[in-house]
Amino acid sequence: MSFTLLAQSALGGMLLGGVYGLLAMGVSLSWGLLRLVNLSHFALAFLGAYLTYQFGTQFAVPPWASLLLIAPVFFAGGVALHAVFMRFKVTEFASMLVTFGVTVLIESLIQWVWSADFRKFETPYAQASLRVGPIFVPVLELTAFACAALLATTAWLCLHRTLLGRALRAAAQDGPMAAAFGINAGRLSYGLAGLCSASAGVAGVFIALTSTLAPSQIEAWIGVVFAVVIIGGLANPLGALAAGVLIGVSEAVTMATVNPAWAPLVAFSILIALLIWKPKWL
Repeated sequence: MSFTLLAQSALGGMLLGGVYGLLAMGVSLSWGLLRLVNLSHFALAFLGAYLTYQFGTQFAVPPWASLLLIAPVFFAGGVALHAVFMRFKVTEFASMLVTFGVTVLIESLIQWVWSADFRKFETPYAQASLRVGPIFVPVLELTAFACAALLATTAWLCLHRTLLGRALRAAAQDGPMAAAFGINAGRLSYGLAGLCSASAGVAGVFIALTSTLAPSQIEAWIGVVFAVVIIGGLANPLGALAAGVLIGVSEAVTMATVNPAWAPLVAFSILIALLIWKPKWL
């Protein structure tokens, strides 16, 4: 195998890892700070992808305008779902079961509206790429990676360099003690839940632009991104991005050098190896 082909594969995997990290970010923050395992995050991302496809193909709405429509609606949906969790005092394990049910409902809705057929959102810039020596860098995937890096860095800075972020982390570590210092954990949790759902909408827009859509893909992405969340560490947006890149590059190199059928095994093989090794961030 030539070095150029290997480098092109690794680059493609790195850019795909940005989408993995973008998807994992909301799950990581929700699980780490709210103690809620929101599996519906993946279905929301694909719902956002299908909405982007629908707006673009039927109404000629550009993807950036679709994002401006989708993100606020998803934010409100995240707040509403969190209100249900708060009202019924849903536990961490129960949240996983409830949101799995929501995932099934959203997948059924997608199949009912768009059918189970594969769909592709074709755009004039779908094939656009930059050339760096012998390597071609696809513009859409590069934009998705840049957006993921920007959001991950912003989220990390907010969590570690602002009073609001420190309040969120304090409430997650010791709720009663944080409340004793005047931190309203409940009010903060609504905002965070909304932002996590909005991030799913952002991921959905880029999934629509870079991938072929099918409702059955939701389950396929859940396993890989769930592994990214565990490897990257809970409530660690930069860790989610780094883990996404690790998984993406590993999958791409495996497909290029070994066999494409082995690629699905990569994420869980890395996860199992790290769980056995137990590095400090896990």
